[in-house]
Amino acid sequence: MAGGGFLAADSSARDYGGRVTFSVVMTCLMAASCGIIYGYDNGISGGVTQMESFLSLFFPEVLRGTKDANRNIYCKYDNQWLTAFTSSFFLAAAVSSLVASRITRRVGRQGIMLFGSALFLAGSIINLAAINISMLIIGRMLLGFGIGFTFQV
Repeated sequence: MAGGGFLAADSSARDYGGRVTFSVVMTCLMAASCGIIYGYDNGISGGVTQMESFLSLFFPEVLRGTKDANRNIYCKYDNQWLTAFTSSFFLAAAVSSLVASRITRRVGRQGIMLFGSALFLAGSIINLAAINISMLIIGRMLLGFGIGFTFQV
């Protein structure tokens, strides 16, 4: 039963004829690493947005707001640019996953996985070298585009 998730009681996995090859193992590792990278990036961005060194460099007004004792605890991180930094990743991933299905039919899955990985790498490099908020948001969007393409596959 090719492609099925279950085997009938009278059949065997050997009836399928497939075998574990290097390509199959690499594809599984790449798919698993995409999930790990997504979770890691998602978790790290929440912690980074609370670091004083990050806030002082990119969002000094948010840092001043966090030290204000009279400010509501739920409004300390109320900043549109900080919100754009966080949400640009998810917005880009959603948009690119919608576009990726059409491109996958033309280019193929392997090409899309490589393209998505290259976008993620470019976004990581831009975020590493960021000196202003615009670079941060562009880097996060490239990360999101990369994740959207690879998750679609």
